[in-house]
Amino acid sequence: MDESAIRVGVSSCLLGNPVRFDGGHKLDRYLRDTLGAFVEWVPVCPEVEYGLPVPREALRLVGDPADPRLVTARTGIDHTAGMKAWAARRLDALEREDLCGFVFKSRSPSSGMRQVKVYPPGGGVPSHAGVGIFARALMERFPLLPVEDEGRLNDPRLREGFIERLFVLSRWKRYRREDGTAGGLVAFHTEHKLLVLAHSPRHYAALGKLAAAAGAKGRRPTAELLDDYLAVLMAGLQLVATAAKHANVLQHAAGYFKRLLTAEEKAELGETIDSCRRGLIPLIVPLTLLAHYTRTYGEPYLARQHYLRPHPRELMLRNHV
Repeated sequence: MDESAIRVGVSSCLLGNPVRFDGGHKLDRYLRDTLGAFVEWVPVCPEVEYGLPVPREALRLVGDPADPRLVTARTGIDHTAGMKAWAARRLDALEREDLCGFVFKSRSPSSGMRQVKVYPPGGGVPSHAGVGIFARALMERFPLLPVEDEGRLNDPRLREGFIERLFVLSRWKRYRREDGTAGGLVAFHTEHKLLVLAHSPRHYAALGKLAAAAGAKGRRPTAELLDDYLAVLMAGLQLVATAAKHANVLQHAAGYFKRLLTAEEKAELGETIDSCRRGLIPLIVPLTLLAHYTRTYGEPYLARQHYLRPHPRELMLRNHV
């Protein structure tokens, strides 16, 4: 197993595997062909791995949305206990895979992470407040793991944010695996400052206090402090980085060049940032300008910032936000 790989769990049908109840699949070409070039997929099909055949009778959630039963849609056979027991074993195996995220099949009674139909026991109109049996178990077992479903990933901001979190968590795991020192934590924090600021100034401030506390002690950070840091980091990055938040960070970065740029260059950069704030141009435009000035003037602080390139440019995520 390659420890440097970014391993991400995924509902198997999204990779084109014919495992659905009707013998079909739900291939997502972006996941398989584009993102798949940069991550190692770990496919999971709860229903087939649990032991159900292909094709099979469709399943549905029935009862209390907070704790529904998983039953066959026509014959009413209850698979709840069996699926939960299988999920516990599968999660043990996935823990050893050291995942950096998971992409679920939307609205699946086993794998849907939100808005899954839950039918009343006696029939009638279903609610859309359910969570799939396996999805719920995974999110409870790994509460800090970045998760999304393929439907929500059609939103450019949600897609960019999710993939950003995959790469941040991968870098964090590498720090924990290869370093774990106070100096390493301060370095990690410094390199992610602008990235976190684009999501949440509040979490940015809280992380700064944790990093400072680790550095002040002058010894290896405790596991508790590192766990707290990761929890705050992932909570902050889950908040959407809006155009206004990005503009504030871009203006902050532009300040590093205020004595270096000509009046015309300052005006151009300022207009570009304002156009990004107003949604007239994508984020990649002002970022390209800032990256150019960072290289031209050898600005050391900005050169370290993952904000300028949080994920491979081939994914073109910031061309659309």
